[in-house]
Amino acid sequence: MAKYVLALDQGTTSSRAILFDHAGRPLATEQQEFRQIFPRDGWVEHDPLDLWQTQRDVAERVLKHERIGAGDIAAIGIANQRETTLLWDRRTGEPVYNAIVWQDRRTAGHCQRLRAEGFEVELRARTGLVTDPYFSGTKLAWMLDHVDGARKRAEHGELAFGTVDSWLVWQLTEGRRHVTDVSNASRTLLYNIHEGCWDPTILDRLRIPPGLLPEVCSSSEVCGETRLFGDPVPIAGIAGDQQAALFGQGCHKPGMAKNTYGTGCFVLLNTGTAPRESHRGLLTTVAWRTGRREPPVYAMEGAIFVAGAVVQWLRDQLALIERAEDSETLAGQVEDSHGVYLVPAFVGLGAPYWDPHARGTITGLTRDAGRAHIARAALEAIAFQTCDVLETMRAESGITLNALRADGGASRNDLLMQIQADLLGVPVERPACTETTAMGAAQLAGLASGFWSSRDELASVNTVERRFAPSIGNDRRKAMLEGWHRAVQRSLDWAGDSTG
Repeated sequence: MAKYVLALDQGTTSSRAILFDHAGRPLATEQQEFRQIFPRDGWVEHDPLDLWQTQRDVAERVLKHERIGAGDIAAIGIANQRETTLLWDRRTGEPVYNAIVWQDRRTAGHCQRLRAEGFEVELRARTGLVTDPYFSGTKLAWMLDHVDGARKRAEHGELAFGTVDSWLVWQLTEGRRHVTDVSNASRTLLYNIHEGCWDPTILDRLRIPPGLLPEVCSSSEVCGETRLFGDPVPIAGIAGDQQAALFGQGCHKPGMAKNTYGTGCFVLLNTGTAPRESHRGLLTTVAWRTGRREPPVYAMEGAIFVAGAVVQWLRDQLALIERAEDSETLAGQVEDSHGVYLVPAFVGLGAPYWDPHARGTITGLTRDAGRAHIARAALEAIAFQTCDVLETMRAESGITLNALRADGGASRNDLLMQIQADLLGVPVERPACTETTAMGAAQLAGLASGFWSSRDELASVNTVERRFAPSIGNDRRKAMLEGWHRAVQRSLDWAGDSTG
């Protein structure tokens, strides 16, 4: 009887493989970085073969480390960097161009033209997304227009398009399966999240031949098998990394939310089986679908550009701390920020402000404000930004948050988690297993393969390591938020103001 589920976690800078047992414990992890390619300013690429080879190698190493074979693995689950776009030859499996990474901005002009032509409203209504180079659709259109012979070959059915999950499944199945899941499809700018299909109107407008596109499967479904490890092993779970983390955090019911505290933050709120449209810059996305007969579950998503990066700034630019973890000790030397607010709009502000001209500010300084106050203001800024996104989600969805589940590197900062609970006025829960992205992929695969029998059984797997309860009153919370919003107003349009 199979004892493990293998999660393949293919990220932006590295590939990882993690082996989970039936109790949801990560038993072994292997990780390997790969090359980042920057051909021009604003262009970011990966070699598709690097993505596959590093992912294959870490999978093989983790099995070798634990001395197990294919017969010990119930299923494979895949979580992947989203929106990164690949195009390859159906016959040979060879890439026709490097993968264009989600960070790449080369199609900004194309997106601007779509907005000028008024097509942005149509795209938002059909896909739940904003018209931005971040997503896959315009990246694919660029490849067809700029790679010699690509458009003609695509029209003749010779090429295949996919996000990273599709590429990995193609390689794992030796070209037998060309699939994606609903969560990744919903990030391409080509998928109608209401109809549950590739959208013919968008495909026609972007001149995308439908024959390029993968079959869309559920996130928890046996969609292929691999013989990479000898005996066949089912591939039974696929989800984009943030949706996988939402599932891995056990946010299975409407009103449950998670925040990944990394360099930036990704906040996702489960809104149930009905998509909630945003008019304030949040994204509406498919979170997952468990089984062909089940309806999709949707989420609202908000992106915060600078979170953990503000702590790096304290370390690298201001030299206030030697290590990132020292921020908790320094900030903990004072009871509050003494009226100091730090708005880390180093690259503008994301949701809900969406101001690319905003710039970082520190306000409220007095003679008795010191290093510790600035450090505490930096941690508070991460929490304030999360509050802004979650308040926008509440206003647009009508869903009241009961608790926030936290993961990512900065979630290990106890002081930050307490500040977050205080400012939200609801508990913040940190899981015992912080590998929530890989955990989500493993759980989706484990459900489809019968390794776990139900979501009720998964509840015993998703254990909370620590719960941070609010410790301040409503008056103080309100005053802190009002001060933050005054500080944000002073940062807006700074780079766009000719007098600034």
